[in-house]
Amino acid sequence: MASKLLKEIGLSGMLLAGFALIGVIVLAVIYDQTSDRIKENQHQALLKQLTEIVPIERFENIHEKTAVKLPAGTFGMKDEAIVYLVKKDNQPEAAIFNVTTMKGYGGAIQLLVGINKDQTISGVRVISHKETPGLGDKVELGKTNWVLSFNGKSLENPSTSRWAVKKDGGEFDQFTGATITPRAVVGMVKQVLLWSQQHFDELFTGKYEAVKAD
Repeated sequence: MASKLLKEIGLSGMLLAGFALIGVIVLAVIYDQTSDRIKENQHQALLKQLTEIVPIERFENIHEKTAVKLPAGTFGMKDEAIVYLVKKDNQPEAAIFNVTTMKGYGGAIQLLVGINKDQTISGVRVISHKETPGLGDKVELGKTNWVLSFNGKSLENPSTSRWAVKKDGGEFDQFTGATITPRAVVGMVKQVLLWSQQHFDELFTGKYEAVKAD
């Protein structure tokens, strides 16, 4: 009786292991068949975001292969910052910084900040955040036009001391009931401008490690 029970338990275990193995194989096949499509969708989404910041007529080609890494610690970031390089006629046209500030009310706010070669801002977009709906989420272009207020700005317009929200004596509006979020975004955009003013040309010289594309 005990021997028969052990055999039944063993058979059940083998069946479960078999089903688990089949499941792993099926998932692997599905992943293999869809991974390229997922990567292409991600690539197209990235291109859409980048071309919102630098209009497509201004460059020849921009994608993951045109990106370089800035060391961890740049802009106070824990991770490396990614910068997409924009060229036209093989000459520097702009740089789009993919950066993250941890100073949002809900934590991390990820931004794309485009800087033209003349050190004016071509555009800013918030691409991910955890800010409060109806308050901090107004940094999203789909919610308000606040983020468009950066267009054309530089460290001379407004002056460096005015790169802050109005509550802190600066140029930029804050949101009713939500000052921390716009303060974090303005602060990070200012950091990017300050860095770019000193290092923009270096981005195009090969000094920084290129991002490896799959």
